[in-house]
Amino acid sequence: MYEITAQAVITGDLDTVWEIMTDVKGWSSWDPHELDARLDGPFVTGTTGWSKPRGGPATTWTLTEVQDRRRWASECGLPGGTLSGVNTFDLVGDRKVRCVKTVHVTGPLVPLFRLYFGPRIRRDMLKTFTALQAEASRRAADVAE
Repeated sequence: MYEITAQAVITGDLDTVWEIMTDVKGWSSWDPHELDARLDGPFVTGTTGWSKPRGGPATTWTLTEVQDRRRWASECGLPGGTLSGVNTFDLVGDRKVRCVKTVHVTGPLVPLFRLYFGPRIRRDMLKTFTALQAEASRRAADVAE
């Protein structure tokens, strides 16, 4: 198994951060990692989705866990293995949210992820957190107007 993880504390309202992160269709409008995405039903355990990340293949995935405003996880198949991700959001102060994303890869593609995809995925995770804060700030400014 191979694990990739990144975290950041961003400024934003937890409800807004959760809304942004669970609006799968909207990911490509703010997340530089996502070219396109969709969810084939409600944001609940068992629902399938599809996404096309920048620099990677399009894939179908399934939500494996959803804890409202706290955590969500997904999994997709790889040849002979799986890629699973866990996203957590914790309020750590006034308008401060700790965001953690962890990806686990199993199977024969682990060496490829370790050498090639892993460093790129981790860099993209950090870019996503930066973009998430910018989107949360933009939405807060829209509400304030």
